[in-house]
Formats: sequence, structure tokens, C-alpha cells
Amino acid sequence: MSRAIFLALDEEGARARCLKENVGVSAVENIPGGGVRLVCMSADGAAIIRRKLKTLVIAGDVVRERHRPTSPLW
Repeated sequence: MSRAIFLALDEEGARARCLKENVGVSAVENIPGGGVRLVCMSADGAAIIRRKLKTLVIAGDVVRERHRPTSPLW
């Protein structure tokens, strides 16, 4: 099972819910179309978040922001 989850929440809301459920967060990334990509520290933590926030999980293909430049910097 993947540790990454796409949620229809803002970054603050996602972190707050993880704190409430005692789930460690590895990374949180904003999605251009709205929502966040949440990466939990463990697969068990991701399963807890998926179960507790099942109505907020984004299903299907999600477009992420580009982190690296398209051409080399040198």
C-alpha cells in the first residue's frame, strides 16, 4: 500500500487531521487543481488517514506541480 494520498483539503487541514490521528507526516505538497498530496511516515498511518477521511480522498488521475527544471542548469 502506498504512503501517498491525495486529499481535498488544504495543507493546514491535512496536518491538523494527521496530528489528531497521531499519524506522522513525511511531506505535504499542494496540487494545482486544489487539494494536497500527503505522504505519511508509514503505510499504517496512510491506511488510518484513508479510513478516517475517505470522503476527502481524491480518486483518479491528479496532476502535480513540476519540481525540477525542464532543461539542465549547466
